Amino acid sequence: MKRIILKGPGFCAVTEDGILVEYMRTDEEQQCGDILLGKAERIMPSLECVFVDIGRKKPGFLPMKERSLTFAGEPVRSGSIIAVQIKKEETGSKGAYLTRDLTLAGKNIILMPMNRYIGVSGRITDEGEKEKLRSLGREIAEGKTGIVMRNASAAADPRDIWEEACELGNRWNETLRKIKETAAPGTVLCHQDPLKQMISDYEGTGILEMKEAGALPADLERQLRISENRTVPVANGGNIVIDRCEAMTVIDVNSGSAAGKAEKETTFLETNLAACAAAAAQIRLRNLSGIILIDFIDMETEANRAETEDKLRELFARDRRKTVVHGWTRLGLMEITRKRTGF
Repeated sequence: MKRIILKGPGFCAVTEDGILVEYMRTDEEQQCGDILLGKAERIMPSLECVFVDIGRKKPGFLPMKERSLTFAGEPVRSGSIIAVQIKKEETGSKGAYLTRDLTLAGKNIILMPMNRYIGVSGRITDEGEKEKLRSLGREIAEGKTGIVMRNASAAADPRDIWEEACELGNRWNETLRKIKETAAPGTVLCHQDPLKQMISDYEGTGILEMKEAGALPADLERQLRISENRTVPVANGGNIVIDRCEAMTVIDVNSGSAAGKAEKETTFLETNLAACAAAAAQIRLRNLSGIILIDFIDMETEANRAETEDKLRELFARDRRKTVVHGWTRLGLMEITRKRTGF
């Protein structure tokens, strides 16, 4: 698999064997990942959230409870000044999704100064390697911070990981200083350049080539336009229909022009495998997240169901976002969860 990162005026994109799987506008107004100082405007106990003035027309949305069980922040009070990080940019009528569990990302580790969690990337599956990295993370953190060992840490020299941890620690101390000096609402720390972040995320995952582009090539522009459609064709003559709901995304696989072919079980398997490739590419290109359900064409044999599931796992192993293929539900749907992150 050949991966190319394209950098052009106002955008960066990723292709894998010629298929567009990521497209990001490098818009200066996009602040996903920025650390801001905001003011808690309204506390909504019924919604378990706080609306925070971050200097925009729409207030940011901050959950009252952080996901980390070891988050060390105090409860938010109305009118209090708080440091928050944008986890997902605003969309439609919704303001930016915020967190107080601030993170600073490096190539090998993610520093989480507001909690004490020590974790290892889910991409690292060897239990011995995971325990080794978790032990190194505990040694670095000394119970004073949280650390997640990223996928790249498995191939890194421990000395480089220590050095990066020191650099991130210094950046955090500088952030604390800026928090004291910044008036709310205001920006404390700007996120890493999206191109640099993209390169960092994909380093060590296979062949990686960088290219400058004056504009998005015509074929990729066509693929980008298709990503705006509800229905997307797949290679075997079928199609997938993508519906984004409030609580989840549902993808329906249809046999289309392949339905009239002989050997229906074989045709259904071929269409489902082609749909795996199309669905995985569209999920990444559209940056879909949360719960995703795929309604594949029903197959009779367990072997074909297993092959379809294995194909999805193989495709999502390329994703730089944490994506988990949970398998078939009792209703015969494929359940996937993908980490929420914004661009």
